[in-house]
Amino acid sequence: MPQVFQVFRFGMGLLGVLIGVSVGVVLGNTGSMILFGIAGFGIGIFLPSYYVGRRARKRQNAIARQLSDVLDLLVVCVEAGLGLFEAIKVVGTESERQKQEIGRELALVSSEISAGATLGQALRNLADRTAVEDIKPLAATLIQSEQLGAQIAPALRASSDALRTRRRLRAEEAAQRTTIKILFPLVLFVLPAMLLVIVGPAIIQILHTLAGG
Repeated sequence: MPQVFQVFRFGMGLLGVLIGVSVGVVLGNTGSMILFGIAGFGIGIFLPSYYVGRRARKRQNAIARQLSDVLDLLVVCVEAGLGLFEAIKVVGTESERQKQEIGRELALVSSEISAGATLGQALRNLADRTAVEDIKPLAATLIQSEQLGAQIAPALRASSDALRTRRRLRAEEAAQRTTIKILFPLVLFVLPAMLLVIVGPAIIQILHTLAGG
C-alpha cells in the first residue's frame, strides 16, 4: 500500500504538470508554462498526502470518541465473567456490526491473538496502528495488569474514568480557545459593519451639511 500511494502521488504530480503546462500554452508564454508546470507538480504531490492525512485525523477522532463507550462494554463483559480476550472479541464484533471504526481495530486485536500473538503484542500493535493518544496508556495499563495478575475490571474502569476526565479537560480547553478564535472574524467582519451602521448616517449628515454650506 505505501508503494501504491507513492506511485499515485507521482502520477498526480505528472497530471498536475500536464495541466499546468496546458494552462501555460493557453497563455502563450514559455515562462508561464514552466511556472505553472512546477506549481501543478507541487499541488499534485501535495493533494494525496493532504487527503490521506485528513482521513487519518478523522478516523483517529472517531476512535477516540468511541473508546470510552467501548471501555464501559468491556467492563460489563469482564464483570460478567468473560476473560479479556473473549470480552475484546465480543465487543469488537458488536462494534464492527454497528460500523464503528474501533470495532475493526478490536477485531484485528482478537485475530492477532487467535493467530498466536500475546495480548501485550496485540495491544501494542493496536496503539501503533491507530496512533490515538488515549490508547497508549490504556494498552500499558492492561499489559501491566495481565503481567502482575491483577483484576482487569478495576483497571478498565479506572482507565475509562481517566479517559472521560481527559476528554472533559480537552473540551474545556477547546471552548476557551474558541473565544480567542472568534475574535478575529469579529474584528475583521462584524466590527466594520457595526461601525458603518452606527457612524455612516452621521458621516452622510456631515457631508450634506458641508455640501450645503
